[in-house]
Amino acid sequence: MSISEKKERAEMTIREMGLQDSMDTRIGGWSNKGLSGGQKRRVSICIEILTWPKLLFLDEPTSGLDSAASYHVMNRIVKLAHQHGRTIIASIHQPSSEVFELFHNLCLLSYGKTVYFGPVSMAEMLFATNGFPCPPLRNPSDHYLRTINKDFDEDIEQGIGSSSTEEIIDTLVKSYKSSEICKQVQHNVLKISQQKRGPLEKKGSQASFITQSIVLTKRSFINMYRDLGYYWLRFAIYIALCLCVGTIFHDIGLTYGSIQARGSMLMFVAAFLTFMAIGGFPSFVEDMKIFGRERLNGHYGVGAFVIGNTISSIPYLCFISLIPGALAYYLVGLQKSFDHFIYFVILLFTSTMLVESIMMTVASVVPNYLMGIITGAGIQGIMILNGGFFRLPDDLPKPFWRYPMYYIAFHKYANQGFYKNEFEGLSFPNNQVGGPPTITGDEVLRSFWQVEMGYSKWIDLVILFGMVVVYRLMFWGIIITVEKIKPLIKDYMAVSPKKSSMILENPSSISSQLEML
Repeated sequence: MSISEKKERAEMTIREMGLQDSMDTRIGGWSNKGLSGGQKRRVSICIEILTWPKLLFLDEPTSGLDSAASYHVMNRIVKLAHQHGRTIIASIHQPSSEVFELFHNLCLLSYGKTVYFGPVSMAEMLFATNGFPCPPLRNPSDHYLRTINKDFDEDIEQGIGSSSTEEIIDTLVKSYKSSEICKQVQHNVLKISQQKRGPLEKKGSQASFITQSIVLTKRSFINMYRDLGYYWLRFAIYIALCLCVGTIFHDIGLTYGSIQARGSMLMFVAAFLTFMAIGGFPSFVEDMKIFGRERLNGHYGVGAFVIGNTISSIPYLCFISLIPGALAYYLVGLQKSFDHFIYFVILLFTSTMLVESIMMTVASVVPNYLMGIITGAGIQGIMILNGGFFRLPDDLPKPFWRYPMYYIAFHKYANQGFYKNEFEGLSFPNNQVGGPPTITGDEVLRSFWQVEMGYSKWIDLVILFGMVVVYRLMFWGIIITVEKIKPLIKDYMAVSPKKSSMILENPSSISSQLEML
């Protein structure tokens, strides 16, 4: 579709749902009220009907709407179904009489049992023939709900006064199964199942992968800009922390004691500044919810989402790495050359992006705010311990912590990159008795920090970039794997005898609400 056609389709859908006066209003969130609950509900319907699917499922589309808005929304949905030849299945809880009249077929469910399924007009006859007629001037849907809801098991005013609601439900179920309506439904099902499978309708073409990536990048960039908790709050915290670091280690100098101070300052930057990247986890989980819904609808693929999220975050990560990093770097008085500063910022940027990649992987497995933050913090805590600062590499227990955890922890490469960038080319007075008057930075790296000197600092940076790619690919792979395994698990649980017996023994776990299709 062309851009003009897409805009026309979107504006028409907005008008159909009566949202034309709210077109320039944000949806809203914790920092901005935005649309009302009813308007948000209509927006969610707009998103679903935008592509005109052949079969549309709507779960409580009138929830949060008043009776007038409910009628107008459902009336327009019915008109769209007629205009485009669509089938719409909706679950409605206690609809008004006007909304109820819009339905063509009705399905009444109570505690997992089909009380009725067929034309709306025939439902009243089923209830009346069994001694439960709908009183005059009463909404039929209210009457049906009152009759088959046993949460408040009271006698029904009409019909068998001494019967419990469960007995009434059983009576209606048996009556329906023996009715001509049920036989007609079964006949139609059999007829459909015996039809030869013809060629499926060709699925509408999606946008290209590049278009998907561009649109998702733009949307993610705007979302990150508007969400104060995504990057702006972290930027303020970074500024505060770097000012603390800069003033505590101010003008560190080139004394022998500055060796330990430099290492401590650089370790703090590599570990705890990057640790703050988990602060964006709640916002990312919200993105994942939207992604999950749109992914299941087939709007775009996992690869486009990963690329869009990665590209859109780069400007913000550069921003929060450059300005706070400059404050810490020059207040402390690290090496003055510009190329050393640039490497410092790039390494901080890469480490922060790596932590975000780890949190993306965690979010694909633990999609919960509290559990995700705790899990991510625990993973980083283990990596920090194995980073080579709190326990020097040669002192780490070899069976597990040195091999393989020391080489898995990204802090190893971040610390070594920062150390090599800072200590190479410097010399310090030696306070050790009997030693040379000065000690070079290379000697400090080898003996004091036990840094691997067989490769340059740029290799450490390349390794960190490679780990970013690996974690993003892990995120992609987990999403794809979960999509394939989840249906299999659901199928297994559905046929499990133990699960079935649990459901039968605990009927309260089944929804007791009225669903009208």
